[in-house]
Order: sequence, then structure tokens, then C-alpha cells
Amino acid sequence: MLKSLSRPLKYAIMFLEGLIVLLTFLLLYNFFLPLGKESHLVYFDDSNATKVFQTLKENGYNITDWDHYLLPENSLPKKGWYRIGHTDEGRYHFFRSLNSHPVQTMKIRIFSGETHTEMLRRLASDMKLDEKKLQYLYEKKSRYKEADIFAGIYSVAREAKESETLDFLFKRSDVLLEDFKKNHFTYTPDDYTVRLLLTIASIIQKESNKPEEMPLISSVIYNRLEKGMKLQMDGTLNYGNFSHCIITPERIKSDNSFYNTYKYKGLPPAPLSTVSLKALHAAMFPAETDYLFFMLTPDGSHHFSATYKEHLAYLKAFRKYQRSRKKAVCEAESNTTSE
Repeated sequence: MLKSLSRPLKYAIMFLEGLIVLLTFLLLYNFFLPLGKESHLVYFDDSNATKVFQTLKENGYNITDWDHYLLPENSLPKKGWYRIGHTDEGRYHFFRSLNSHPVQTMKIRIFSGETHTEMLRRLASDMKLDEKKLQYLYEKKSRYKEADIFAGIYSVAREAKESETLDFLFKRSDVLLEDFKKNHFTYTPDDYTVRLLLTIASIIQKESNKPEEMPLISSVIYNRLEKGMKLQMDGTLNYGNFSHCIITPERIKSDNSFYNTYKYKGLPPAPLSTVSLKALHAAMFPAETDYLFFMLTPDGSHHFSATYKEHLAYLKAFRKYQRSRKKAVCEAESNTTSE
């Protein structure tokens, strides 16, 4: 039949046929290609289109290369939390309403020096979440037992459930760790190297919260390891359920775990707690010193020394301060009783 038609008419019919095929494809693509989850809470950490699509894929949405033509610049979500989903209106409407439903957030603080159990207990209380579920999910996701989530302040959706909250905290911490590795390594460190750094950072974190002291404590750790000395640090015994226990001579004698650096050489088998980026930086870049000892002072800082003789003098001075303080307390209590 096309042979008997004029050439312009043939081209017009072919154009219409092609248009019908294209429209049919677009309709099928828009309405019948599955998108994925119907409703989901998503955190976008970047308003870049490529990052947005990557985040959607990570959250279970079926994203194709064609979708890049459906998302206009004015619909790109800004950094933050959104409740997104799709309806019978299809993919076109989904991408044009992507930034339409931001959700309320709340600030949560992850404290340095706390164990993941302490962190999850407080998180459950603050966000009204199930502590046992948080614990189960954490153990599934954890690589290092402790220190998977960095200390800091995070903005979390108020309606986030256990899985969404931990996914967010783990991903944000992974971003921080990747940035740290890119900025401070000339090669890609393996998991063992990262674990060692986090373990050293957690010891530093247990011994001091003062940023100016962290590189000095780090130097003591490296200097003792280099000389084949035991670390002999109380902080390494503040692990697990003993996180905030006072370390006594009896405890040192009775603890036979490899966390007891009074008995065993080398580092503990795993990080002790949550760490800050400052502690991790100190673990990577210890100060250049000949220090082998440090001793607490009355104001909460530390004296550092290179010789045991010097360290012993600081130790005696601190013990003298403790005795005088104990005597003052006893006298105050005695005066209160006599009154």
C-alpha cells in the first residue's frame, strides 16, 4: 500500500508510526516499569543529580539511565531527610515531586569514649526506639565491634525507625572515614590497618578528652610498642561492661583478657569505644617525642616523661595530692557530724 502513496505521505505515515511507538514506550516506561518501594524515608547527603540517583538506588529504587531526563534541576532535593514515594501517576511525577516532602529532624549526640551498648541505650531512649532491635542491627552492620560510628552531632529524622537511623549513622561515619583516608593516606589502607588505627584512637580517647594531649599520648603508645614494652594503660581495661569501672590492682591481677595491657604486649584485640576524628588523627600522626610515661595531675591534665625516675616523681606527687584530698574530705565529714 505504501508503494502507491506519494513520498511525502509515506514519510508522514512513517513519522506517525515512529511517534506512536515512542509514545507507547514512554507510557509503558512511565506507568509500568516498577520503581520500587512505595514509601520510604531517605537521607540525601548531596544535591548533585548523580549522588541523588545513587542514593535512590541504595535505598531500593529501580533507577535507569533514562531517569536522568525526568529529574529537573528545581526538583533536586537539598541535603537532608525526605519522605518519598510513588503513586499511580508514574515515574515522571515521582521525580518532579522528589523534594516535596522534607521531614522534621532532631539533633542527636554520639559521645566519644562510650561503648556501642551505651550509645544504643541512649539512642533508644532519646528517639523512642527498640533497644534490642538497635543492638541486633548494629551487630549485623559492625566491622570493628566498637568505633564504627564516629562521635559527633547528627541530624536524624524524628520519624526514623531503628534500621533507618543506624543506616544513616553508619553511612555518615563511612563518609567521614573515607574522607580521612583520602586526605591522609597515599594508598588505600586495608581493613586491618584501619582497625589498628581505630584501636589506638580508642585508647587515646579513653586516656584523655583534651585534643592537645592526644598526639602526646599517641606518641607514648607508639614509643612503647616500638621498644617492645607493655602499654600498661588503664584505659585498655575499660572495655565492654567495664567501660567506666575504676581500674584497681585487683582488677589488673584478675583480668586475663587480651585487653589487659599490664599482662600482654601489643594492642587490645579491638577498639574500646566510640572515637572522635581528633583521636583518629592523633593515632595517625603521633607527636615526635621520647615520652614513655604519662601521669594524671590534679587539674585533669597529664604530665609526660621519658624516664621512669621522672614518672615516679609525678606519681608520688599525685598520690600525695590524693591523700591530702581524702584527709580534707574526712575532716569535713567529721565537722558536719559534730555539728
